[in-house]
Amino acid sequence: MLGQAIAMFAVTNIDDIVLLALFFGRAAGDPALERHIVIGQYAGFAAIIAVSVVGAFGLQFLPDDAIAYLGLVPIALGIRAAVQTWSARGDADDVAAPPALGAGAIAGITFANGGDNIGIYVPVFTAAGVGGMGVYVAVFLVLVAAWLVAGRWLAARPSIARALSRWGHVLLPVVLVSIGVAILVDGGAFGL
Repeated sequence: MLGQAIAMFAVTNIDDIVLLALFFGRAAGDPALERHIVIGQYAGFAAIIAVSVVGAFGLQFLPDDAIAYLGLVPIALGIRAAVQTWSARGDADDVAAPPALGAGAIAGITFANGGDNIGIYVPVFTAAGVGGMGVYVAVFLVLVAAWLVAGRWLAARPSIARALSRWGHVLLPVVLVSIGVAILVDGGAFGL
């Protein structure tokens, strides 16, 4: 079961590595901003786990049809980041270091990006029972830390850091909007 939990986490959260590298690239070594990233990532993932556990117990806290509309969260945040980038285009300092996202925004992005995770975790948690669910949850929470370390490591690589410094302010809105659109389309929101 441990191997299955690790594999399931890796497969369902591979896109988070890119987001975390972008977030850490924007933080540029600022401990306060890095703390927001860690808190936001854990809060968002804890919400994914909570909804999945509630769903596994059959309470259907979040209807399946509503999960797709979570894609609106990263789209809105991506548009906001694009507007900030566009507004700061004449000031080289602002472009190099755009305003960082707070813990709440990162938690929202993580949760919205995890809509597909919920769809996968609920049936697996249901089949695993209470004891197995506990194993999955514990493994997932440990792996969130590993993902944070990997995202920070990627952002700290000189070539990646240069690319993120040069293009991260452009790439982040594109990635966020793309994730949001993918969530909307995959979930069939708005008849897509």
